[in-house]
Amino acid sequence: MIPRRPEPELMLEPGQARAYAEADFAQPHEGFVDAFAEVFPEPVRGPVLDPGCGPGDVSLRFAARHPDCEVDGLDGAPAMLAAGDALRVGHPAAARVHLAEGCLPDARGPRAPYATIICNSLLHHLHDPGVLWQVIRRDGAPGARVFVMDLRRPDSEAEVKRLVGEHAADAPEVLRRDFEHSLHAAFTPEEVQGQLAAVGLEGFRVRVTSDRHMVIHGRLPERAE
Repeated sequence: MIPRRPEPELMLEPGQARAYAEADFAQPHEGFVDAFAEVFPEPVRGPVLDPGCGPGDVSLRFAARHPDCEVDGLDGAPAMLAAGDALRVGHPAAARVHLAEGCLPDARGPRAPYATIICNSLLHHLHDPGVLWQVIRRDGAPGARVFVMDLRRPDSEAEVKRLVGEHAADAPEVLRRDFEHSLHAAFTPEEVQGQLAAVGLEGFRVRVTSDRHMVIHGRLPERAE
């Protein structure tokens, strides 16, 4: 197993953020919404928290799929939020998606506690992964649905190169570089299980879902422990 190599927590460069916002992530982002529905098939209503929302594409897709919810997205990178403005123009769910600047753990969802928390591809950006799980415990309601998707770290440098070549061959150079860095910064499923145990979330499931992704899901305890 290759060692973890953290990357910058925030995408602060406008060009980098714009390339990310303009990239075609329709398949993985729709896949995120589909995977949530497979785990939690019941209707989603009321406020939803999306920490590390980036330009808001997942927030918009989730809100479009669940018309009785509103999504509060938080992201610490102003450039990323600004790059997402174009995504909101004319989007049918835009009025139900509210994005705000804020860095975890200081920022918190404005309508906490939330009955639903979603998070896509934030975990590998964090130098201290415990921050995400602590925020989820703090801002989630008792019994809240939690669904997290993220990259998982490959076993070898050769596998990193293969994944970049297979999944980012036609992407702009900045995205190929970021993808490679993110694979090095990602955690393994075993590391995530240790993170969950440290904050009392041993009941969450960690599942490998592709050659580069894993999902972490479960419900928060019904009462404070």
